[in-house]
Amino acid sequence: MAAVAEISADTTNTMDSKPKPESEFSVQNLVDMFTKLNPLAKEFFPSSYPHNHDQLHQGFNQFSSTNFLINAKPLANDNYPNRRRRNSFNQGRRSNGRSLKAQREDSVRRTVYVSDIDQQVTEEQLAALFSNCGQVIDCRICGDPHSVLRFAFVEFSDEYGARAALNLGGTVLGFYPVKVLPSKTAILPVNPTFLPRSDDEREMCARTVYCTNIDKKVSQAEVKNFFETACGKVTRLRILGDQVHSTRIAFVEFAIAESAIAALNCSGMLLGTHPIRISPSKTPVRPRVIRPTPH
Repeated sequence: MAAVAEISADTTNTMDSKPKPESEFSVQNLVDMFTKLNPLAKEFFPSSYPHNHDQLHQGFNQFSSTNFLINAKPLANDNYPNRRRRNSFNQGRRSNGRSLKAQREDSVRRTVYVSDIDQQVTEEQLAALFSNCGQVIDCRICGDPHSVLRFAFVEFSDEYGARAALNLGGTVLGFYPVKVLPSKTAILPVNPTFLPRSDDEREMCARTVYCTNIDKKVSQAEVKNFFETACGKVTRLRILGDQVHSTRIAFVEFAIAESAIAALNCSGMLLGTHPIRISPSKTPVRPRVIRPTPH
């Protein structure tokens, strides 16, 4: 029995000493290697962290909020050097936009809307009506295609003049009483380079009308014939249009001022398929400058 027990023990030892699979050795070797590594060694820290071994061994906390704040600041400046410049540009653009909006709102408060204006009333006569309310800095009469009467915008130098002008509603100017209300829009300024520069050009303006809503299918000859048949001889005609707008505009200069006044009565008439709008012109029709072709 003792011999059997001894053989059994030897067999057991032989089984225990059997070589282990290679994979078990590999895993064990990796475990041993990782357990010997020092997690606080400097090669495990990014270069942005301070290489202070005293801090590291005293339990330096890499997730400290102050540590992230310190490192975030130089990153922002290094990677985005133009951010401050770009923000300054955007702030300037927003400031200019607010300034322009404030100017428009101020202009609207200084402007009144006048309707039911007789066809024979000129802008000078309308401005004279409101001259006692304050200084009139602009007056713009416009044709209304839906009425034989016209409307206008009158702008004053201050809000007090616009408020005083509201009291003139019901005043008869020509043959009709005018209506005066606060304006919802400002007068669009005219490019100063287009305004008359001499007495001759001012006289030309008195003979010129501004016509809008002209059908694109109507030719220049048809526009000229329309006004000569209804009003009188046309000396100059300038039609303008583009690919964006569905209609065109025109400046029509007549031989005499009476023809221009008669043309104001054509506002609302059909020219082609559109009712046209006519108002006195602020600008003369200057002759086209023919530039010499380069040789």
